[in-house]
Amino acid sequence: MSTIDAPERATPAIPGPPPRILLIQAPYYEAVVSGMRHGAERVLAEAGATLEVVDVAGAFELPAALRLALKAAPQGGAGSGARGGDGGWDGFLLHGCVVKGETDHYQFICEAVCQGVMDISGETGVPLGFGLLTVETLSQAVARSSNDRHNKGAEAAHALLAQVALARRWNVKWGAK
Repeated sequence: MSTIDAPERATPAIPGPPPRILLIQAPYYEAVVSGMRHGAERVLAEAGATLEVVDVAGAFELPAALRLALKAAPQGGAGSGARGGDGGWDGFLLHGCVVKGETDHYQFICEAVCQGVMDISGETGVPLGFGLLTVETLSQAVARSSNDRHNKGAEAAHALLAQVALARRWNVKWGAK
């Protein structure tokens, strides 16, 4: 979906206690990822969610950090939190940015990160919002992290909240394998 024609979304109502969300971010492009985080914070605040933020070195580390978080908190969902009710997370946001350079590095990183996250999502069913910008220029990244309705961090937060609501509706437990 392009940024221009992205639908404006209402923040979903989340049944049960306020969701607890872990944001794993790769702030290599600090201003861009910060802008995405601010967009997500705005959406999550509307839902009454709490947010914990951790940083990783770069986009390549996002799937591994997600897997570590799941192992630290092996079961969650249905309002229990990822640590089974001891104050863990109900879902996860991933934010990062990869800007195309002159070598094949961009393609390898983007494919590896996307596949890694998709593998974890499919294995665990964890509620997840995936906000990885894969752009050709830094100006494209800035446009997608600005304080407007086209903010991809906000879009990822909306997607995550919808997954949290669905997991609670179906009373689903999820966890790492």
